[in-house]
Amino acid sequence: MTQRALRERIVRLREEIEYHNHQYYVLDTPEISDAEYDRLFSELEQLEAAHPELITADSPTGRVGAAPLAAFDSVTQRQPMLSLNNAFAIEGVEAFDRRVCVALGRSEIEYAVGPKFDGLAISLVYEHGLFVRGATRGDGYTGEEVTANLRTIRSIPLRLPAGCGAPSLLEVRGEVLMLHADFGSLNQRQQAQGEKVFANPRNAAAGSLRQLDPRITAGRKLTFFAYDVSGSEDWVAPEKHSQLIDFIEKNGFRVAQERAVVCGVAGLLGYYERIGATRADLVYDIDGVVYKVNSLAAQQQLGFVARAPRFAIAHKFPAEEATSVVLGIDVQVGRTGALTPVARLQPVFVGGVNVTNATLHNEDEVQRKDVHIGDTVVVRRAGDVIPEVVRVATPGPRRATDRFEMPALCPVCGSRVVRSADEAVARCSGGLYCSAQRKQALLHFASRRALDIEGLGERLVDQLVEQNLVRTPADLYALDEAALAGLERMAEKSATNVVAAIRKSRETTLARLIYALGIRNVGESTARDLARHFGTIEAIEQADAAALQQVPDVGPVVAQSLAEFFAEPHNLQVVHKLAQAGVRYAPAEPQRAATGGVAGKSFVLTGALPGMSREYAKALIEAAGGRVVGSVSKKTDYVVAGSEAGCKLEKARTLGVTIIDEQQLQALLVSSG
Repeated sequence: MTQRALRERIVRLREEIEYHNHQYYVLDTPEISDAEYDRLFSELEQLEAAHPELITADSPTGRVGAAPLAAFDSVTQRQPMLSLNNAFAIEGVEAFDRRVCVALGRSEIEYAVGPKFDGLAISLVYEHGLFVRGATRGDGYTGEEVTANLRTIRSIPLRLPAGCGAPSLLEVRGEVLMLHADFGSLNQRQQAQGEKVFANPRNAAAGSLRQLDPRITAGRKLTFFAYDVSGSEDWVAPEKHSQLIDFIEKNGFRVAQERAVVCGVAGLLGYYERIGATRADLVYDIDGVVYKVNSLAAQQQLGFVARAPRFAIAHKFPAEEATSVVLGIDVQVGRTGALTPVARLQPVFVGGVNVTNATLHNEDEVQRKDVHIGDTVVVRRAGDVIPEVVRVATPGPRRATDRFEMPALCPVCGSRVVRSADEAVARCSGGLYCSAQRKQALLHFASRRALDIEGLGERLVDQLVEQNLVRTPADLYALDEAALAGLERMAEKSATNVVAAIRKSRETTLARLIYALGIRNVGESTARDLARHFGTIEAIEQADAAALQQVPDVGPVVAQSLAEFFAEPHNLQVVHKLAQAGVRYAPAEPQRAATGGVAGKSFVLTGALPGMSREYAKALIEAAGGRVVGSVSKKTDYVVAGSEAGCKLEKARTLGVTIIDEQQLQALLVSSG
């Protein structure tokens, strides 16, 4: 065979294999037998093995999986992958439609509607038709690059078909999930091999996609459904969201066949009822439906609020409930020392998983619901929400010993249990002496949004604490391969990977470090605010409650938590040991002095801005050195009010805060240079 004929045969084989992949994995209409497909695939593999110089990135042979990765890289989303606000009742849907109608000045709105997949959100980037990168949603702004794993999913095109109008840069967003039939087959194989059996298709899909070895992902049948797309500036996009979905489908992606276009509230609720009635017959799991304003121009006009679009909403199905008997009530000790009563139940299947434990939240809730050991109770679970005891269905024998009482001593370390007068939560006073708190503190410290130490999971942390190898986060940096390799299920390579991840975590940001310390009431947003305001960890250590409250959105409760944390000598010792272990951060950029423009000022955005989305306005303000906060207070410098501004505008007027419109904001931005 000549070189030219060889190239032509390889190209023809790739096209034919991808055609049959599309017929089988996207359209569910296979045209050839498995044996014939295997013959084509085998021929391509042999030709590429003999001529590796002819292998290309879009070859279907790449779907069998590449070499294992050491860790996933972080990817900044081209555009934030925002979450949707939820509606759980008809009133929520009616309120959503009413807001949209008022904002757009219309009496009835056309909506694109579809099922809400219960899977893992993913973005795919194509350059000049070639799939180049895929990432998880992550926190909406930064995700994990899982390109190698996504290449193994046969419903994801590796190259877009020619002539379908795709721009030079195309981003497709959707959901990776596992179909019911594939989930059943996987669990049968797992059980036969003595491996872990997955609780539900979503967990199976998430666990399969986040494998460091793409060959494992390739061995599990995942499916990708697309639901949104955006392109580069050279692309003339359709006018409607429903047309975008048609465009995605023409480019070889699998989309929901249950999608529709409806008008008004009656159309939305009618679709919700239809999908709900056929939910059990679908080949995949859904937990609701999604409503989007169909006009893309109207979507742009409506913009965003906080972390969600104004033009879309998820109408969730009711949480699933079941009944079970309370076998006992245990107490769990959390990362902050909170003691939570948990009902041990007779196993019951609810919300897609077998439930054996359900939270009772706190001592007051146990008494309010009057739950005793031996009672038959209603258990509720929705999606990933922790199962909870809703109410007592049938009282049990109600002996004196069946009544729950919060213990006076911590069940883990024996320290005294205390409860503040203004809190419903009882807490262990043992602090770092309590092994339960140490474990959770270490897991929080290593979590993805904190110091992001890949491989430092619950099983490993349990061993590190139980064998007294690690007492505080600072001790992690003294671990070496020899210490880890001797632990259960820690081979030499795994130990090397964990040590490398710990070493990598020494380089971080101040905001991540503050969040990683696990200070009560200090989340990611507050940690970022503290980092911007103080610039160094030492400055925060030395600040009293009054100085801490100078930080926007830090009130008395958060300030007290911070002051108490840094007043404890053992907490300061841990922070200083982290520095001695080489954990360092780039000092936060100091706020620029206010000059009458935007720098150093705080802004609240309310209402719809005519010329820009709220997200875009926020980005402009932050780029100029200002801050966008969520609520109006006396510390707020400006409230930027658009159309349909609500209670925030009224509060600004009451407090005497300066109110400006979009044009005045633009003038401030210009003056900030």
